[in-house]
Amino acid sequence: MGLGSFFKRGKKEEKVEEECHIDINMDDCDGCEKCSTACPNNVLILNEEFMSVRDAQVCRSCRVCVAICPNDCIAVN
Repeated sequence: MGLGSFFKRGKKEEKVEEECHIDINMDDCDGCEKCSTACPNNVLILNEEFMSVRDAQVCRSCRVCVAICPNDCIAVN
């Protein structure tokens, strides 16, 4: 088995990302900004007093925002 056998030659498959859907319950959100600070892709932004989604297509569904939210008001599908 040579070194070349570890590398596949041929066409690369393009990965099609599913569009991420982020739901924020505005009734429970107190605008603490923990989710926007923790998000590695800067998907969330504070508008006025509440969080909103800046660009849902940038979201990679890591769910860090869901884990860090103290009010459990974020859901990522």
